[in-house]
Amino acid sequence: MERKIPVSYNKRRAEYVIQSRMRKLLWIGTLFVALGARAQFDVAFTNSWALQSFYNPAVAGLDGLLNVQGAYSMQMVGFEGAPATMFLSADLPVFFLGPDHGAGVGFLNDKAALFSTNKFYAQYAYHRKLFGGKISVGARAALIQEGFDGTKLEVVDTGDPAFASSEVKGSAFDLDAGVRYTYKDLWYAGVSAMHCLSPSMTMGDDKLYKVSVDPTLYAMGGYKLKFHHPQYALSTHAMVRSDFQEWRADICARLTYDGSKHKLYGGVMYSPLHSVGLMLGFDFHGLNIGYSYEMYTTGIGALHGTHEILVGYQTDLDLFKKGKNLHKSVRLL
Repeated sequence: MERKIPVSYNKRRAEYVIQSRMRKLLWIGTLFVALGARAQFDVAFTNSWALQSFYNPAVAGLDGLLNVQGAYSMQMVGFEGAPATMFLSADLPVFFLGPDHGAGVGFLNDKAALFSTNKFYAQYAYHRKLFGGKISVGARAALIQEGFDGTKLEVVDTGDPAFASSEVKGSAFDLDAGVRYTYKDLWYAGVSAMHCLSPSMTMGDDKLYKVSVDPTLYAMGGYKLKFHHPQYALSTHAMVRSDFQEWRADICARLTYDGSKHKLYGGVMYSPLHSVGLMLGFDFHGLNIGYSYEMYTTGIGALHGTHEILVGYQTDLDLFKKGKNLHKSVRLL
């Protein structure tokens, strides 16, 4: 009854999650039978460039600001039971330890049909100047909870013990780690590993159902191309993830405008063999709001893609620092 979840995420994530989990719990999932294929345990946000602290704990407190972020992703819109993900996080520099220290907390809720996953975490990062830039290392302790609502499952034989007839839950501790190098506001590169402990969650009073998560390796980087006009720039970001069995790559480019009172951006993302997307957003006095639509390139059509909303707020907590509120977040390169 053990389930091994592959890491690579693609347009068919919802169907695979439902089919794989139900099959390993000894029933057949039929919600997205026609779509087939691969998945990953961690959600692939369209705006991964803006949510880097989720994928790499070394980012916590890196820009010297309090960063509060939220994202809501609605995937495969139009299908009953399609995945929906909510993410909330906050990180900041720990000034009483020194500006080289950062910390953060976060919460993620991911639902697909009758399944749900919750992740609670706390993370720490240490930053040090190196070769004109900054090297950062970080670690994260997490609690993962997996659940299944059997009260909504319709089966012929309600007495079959292979079919959960009530809400069953399981939890396990996990560990993530990462390293990153940032060179001024021009470029950055980093690697991280999630699910280092390969956590397994057993569910139900009789511990009949087990969910196992494979370690995941992430590599990401970005570059900011400045134009002759200082208010405009082209910001790029790329990320590759793999469990050494399957992989997914995401590339995005955003044209940014940095005005005296507000910032604007518009851009595109592309994931080979998976999807393409558009993104728009603005920043006004530290309040960040963005929207994106990701369209799957094969399988289910343009109208059943992913809608994603970003909301964030940034402010300087060091009241005694000169030039307060003149910082630019490295996440928005």
